[in-house]
Amino acid sequence: MSLVNGNEIFAEARKGHYAVGAFNTNNLEWTRAILGAAQEKGTPVLIQTSMGAAKYMGGYELCLNLVQQTIKSMNITVPVIMHLDHGNYEAAKECIEVGYNSVMFDGHDLPFAENLEKTKEIVKLAHAKGMSVEAEVGSIGGEEDGIIGEGELADVEEAKQIAATGVDYLACGIGNIHGQYPENWKGLKFERLQELADIISTPLVLHGGSGIPKEQIQKAISMGVAKVNVNTECQMAFAAATRKYIEEGHDQNDIKGYDPRKLLAPGTKAIKDTVESRIEWFGTPAAK
Repeated sequence: MSLVNGNEIFAEARKGHYAVGAFNTNNLEWTRAILGAAQEKGTPVLIQTSMGAAKYMGGYELCLNLVQQTIKSMNITVPVIMHLDHGNYEAAKECIEVGYNSVMFDGHDLPFAENLEKTKEIVKLAHAKGMSVEAEVGSIGGEEDGIIGEGELADVEEAKQIAATGVDYLACGIGNIHGQYPENWKGLKFERLQELADIISTPLVLHGGSGIPKEQIQKAISMGVAKVNVNTECQMAFAAATRKYIEEGHDQNDIKGYDPRKLLAPGTKAIKDTVESRIEWFGTPAAK
């Protein structure tokens, strides 16, 4: 199946009180693991690149081609959305030109008036090419490609104005953070999520999905979250499986255990297992 935009998929997810997972890729192994998990589960999936990962992998066009060719080589038949995660204004415009199906313009660190104006511009450019747009209001805690958020709660009126630009999904700060959650984290702020969901029909996005307890994620989904981002959990699963392989001496004692195809295999499987688990958590139904 060719790549698709996320409009219909995420609108249906919000109406149906389930979510679709958005998983960051970092290389070929990540790409194959994410797509393989979605295919095995029969569900749509959003595969995304951050600005930093895209730079590491060789640029947005290469990332897009990698996903497209992997879909073809693996005979992936479920809907796949190629998305830019936490892009600044220039990155969003570049991905629109390159041909991503969906872009996130993250202007939360700009003055609100500028965030609003640039969001409108990105929506106009993307929609002219049939692409989806995600925007953000209210800082997501933690750090993502140099953008540091304090974890503030999204302002309801500002969220309403951003939603009115015609964005296809909206990320709102509700106490969530990127990276690993500290032991003293107080949990998601469901009162604010309810306020947002009551006045915004746009599908909502939960960033920092790695480390949030299952019951909190599922409650957020029941309240209007239609897209959940996962990255750190896949990275940690990959690292743990790779470390185990090396600590057990397979790279030195097995026949050609140092071959990268063998060395990276346990980590790749760990990513796939993590993605499959989160698809189950999110209640994503099989693609129609």
